[in-house]
Order: sequence, then structure tokens, then C-alpha cells
Amino acid sequence: MVKEMTNSRGLCRLSTLAMADGHGEDSPYFDGWKAYDLNPYDPLQNPSGIIQMGLAENQVGTDLLEEWLEKHPELSWKDAPTSFKYIALHQDYHGLADFRKALASFMVEVRGGRVEIDPDGIVLTAGATAANEILTFCIVNPGEALLVPTPYYPGFDRDLRWRTGVEIIPVECHSNNNFQITVPALRKAYQGALKNKKTIKALLITNPSNPLGLTISPETLHEILDFANEKSIHVISDEVYAGTVFSSPPFTSILEIMQSAKNYNPQTIHVVYSLSKDLGLPGFRVGAIYSSNSGIIKASRRMSSFTLVSSQTQFFLTCLLSDCRFTREYLLKLRERLKKRHGEFVKGLRAIGIDCLEGNSGLFCWVNLRKLLRSDSWEGEMDLWRVILEEIGLNVSPGCSFHCEELGWFRVCFGNMSEEDMDVALGRIRVFMCSGDLSEASLGRSCLARVLEAKQPEVARLT
Repeated sequence: MVKEMTNSRGLCRLSTLAMADGHGEDSPYFDGWKAYDLNPYDPLQNPSGIIQMGLAENQVGTDLLEEWLEKHPELSWKDAPTSFKYIALHQDYHGLADFRKALASFMVEVRGGRVEIDPDGIVLTAGATAANEILTFCIVNPGEALLVPTPYYPGFDRDLRWRTGVEIIPVECHSNNNFQITVPALRKAYQGALKNKKTIKALLITNPSNPLGLTISPETLHEILDFANEKSIHVISDEVYAGTVFSSPPFTSILEIMQSAKNYNPQTIHVVYSLSKDLGLPGFRVGAIYSSNSGIIKASRRMSSFTLVSSQTQFFLTCLLSDCRFTREYLLKLRERLKKRHGEFVKGLRAIGIDCLEGNSGLFCWVNLRKLLRSDSWEGEMDLWRVILEEIGLNVSPGCSFHCEELGWFRVCFGNMSEEDMDVALGRIRVFMCSGDLSEASLGRSCLARVLEAKQPEVARLT
């Protein structure tokens, strides 16, 4: 724990914001990452280490990007079509015009060419985290609230609440309809907020959903926009996984509904996007807000001065995204690989008696482990999470960290690892499940010890 600094006059206290615990870091979602960092799996150097399955990172198409880079030596400064001076000197908040144009074209391509995106409506940010926070700042006052359907990405507790002073009102969704958003659920959450004297200013949805790995149907999007019109609230659609849809039903952007129906107010509909998931470039920190609201665009650009994207990054990505043949082939191959990887992972889970939601997108599965809980409680879910982390050696994310209303659901990522590492993870789960004894007494002996002693071919690579 960091100690407060003192001087001769007493304590030098930090600000209330700095000392508050609103960041949301005190969560098993982040605790699992910390445990992985202390003991990361390596097939040769640390075969009993923790396998990272709590990070929704796209490494499935990394080799395609590396191949493209090798074919484009003109990106070195010596042969670059743009001078070093042009990139190195000051840029305004708008970003490079060529990059916004290239990004707009890519966003249209990801959405099947069925939408129109004006580059002047794009505000660049350092990732989707900043984009969501900026939109919250622009729309919601401190003490007011926005609706967010559950289960939702744990980072929203940080992105939407921490510095803004805004509250999140959960919209409770359930497994009987695959956790899809319904109008009754929206009305219940909205009325509950009013009873507690909370003003609702916006509804935030993720499409495709993290952690569900499901797209939202056009019919549901219409219902969401009808509800928002009725309540005179904004809609923010986080579409960072738009390019990861690998099977039916296809992805439908809220922009497509808005632009085709013509009976919705475009001033109240906003999209968040980034290149972290679809292109697998989280380290580049490139996000975007897209809006037709001139007030939102103006205010967002001002706030983006705290989260600018470097000109060097914009220059590189302009070259990449302007290669339309490459982006088209990349998206096709990415979807093919994700479909194959997802299918193999789900098949492996079901072969050992574990079921999951029938997803069609994303870099993860929403897995149902309720039958493994020692007690039908949130404590039982956390106990199982600790067993999976400490005994099986897998960092997965429990449903409680996503504010799921039902026990026993876990998000398990498969896109951030090789196929070989995924097979090792499935092997560990198989050995654990086949032990036939999930009682508390059996957990004293490490599951990893049993894995390392096992003779099954599937886990032989661990020995």
C-alpha cells in the first residue's frame, strides 16, 4: 500500500478522486490477470504456469499483419511518401485527414458496405476506453445515470463511472433467451432508476456482446431505438467486435438501422469503435467516436486532447487501411480462423460435459459451469474461480465480475493464444473433470500435479 507523504505540517493528502476505489480494479477480472503475471505459462520454461484465458485479445490474425508489413518497406522513413517533418510536427485535435478517411472506409467495410460514414463525424481517441468515457462526459452529468444491459464488460465500471461521477443502472438479462435485451427489462431498469430519483440520460449496448459473443438482431435494435425515442435518451453502441462475426446471424450496426429507417433521431445515436479487436492492435491505442451530433463532435474533440493518437501511428495505419485488397482478405481469413477456433474449443468443452452459449462472434465463449459449484451462491462461484485459477492453472473470468444475474457463468477467451496452448488448456480441464471428485477435500492436491502426471495424449505436451 502506498503511504501518504508527510511534511512538518502534517499529512500531504491526495485528492478525493485519487484516493477513491471507483476504478473497479478490485475485481476477480483484474485479480486473475495479476495472478497470471506472477506465474505465466510457457510450454518449455514453465509448463505448470497459468494459461491466460481472461484476456480478449486477437492474435488469430497477427501473422497476416506481419506479412503485410514485410511487403511494404516503403513505411521506413527513408522511402516514405510523407516527410518525417510532416509527421513529427504538431497536429490538431482532428487527427490526420487521410487517416480519418481510411478509418471511415474500413468501418464501412467491416459493416458490409451497408452504412455511410462521414470522416468528419469521426473523433479519434486513444482506444475505446477513452471514447466511452468521453461520450459519457458529453451526455451524462455527475450523479445522473445510464442503462447498461448485463452481463457487461467489467471495464465499464472504470470507463463510465470512475472519473465522470456517473452511475450505471444494470438492465437485467437472463439465460432463458440467451441474455438478449428485451423491452420489459429496459422498462424495469428505467422505472427502478426513477423510483430512486436517478435521471437516465443514455443507454449503452455492446454489439457484438462482450462477454456473450452474440450479435444483436435488427428487430431488437429497432426496439432499443424505439425505447430510446420514447424516453428521449441517447444510445451509445460499442461495436469494437464488429469484424469478429464468424457465423450467422450477420452483424447489423445500429447505424444501418438508423440510416435505413429514417424515423430515428441521428443526433442521439453514437458509435464507439477501435482497431484493438478486429485488427488485433490494442497496443496502438486507436479508438473512435462516430456521431452526427455536431455538439458531441465539438466537445469530444476538445476532450480528445487528453487522449490523442500519435501521428506516427496514424500514418502507419493510413497505409494499412488504404490497402483495400489486404483489408478485404484479412477480414475473410480472420472470420474463417475464428469460426474454426471457436468450433474446436466448443467441441472440446462439450466432449467433457461443459456447455456454453451458442455464440457467433468475439474472441471468447460464455461458459456455463453452474453444475460444478459447491454451493449455489456467489461465494460458490468465487470458490470455483479460485480452483480454476490456482488448481487447474487457467485464468478465466467469473460472471459476477460482468454483473451477470445468474450463477455459474464464466467468460473463457481463446483468441489470444495458439492452437497448441488451447489444446493444453482443454487437456487440463479434461483431467480435472475426469478426476470424478470435485469435493472440497479433493482440492487439497493440485490439479496441475494430476495433469503433469497424466498419461493422456492430449496433455502429454505438459510432461
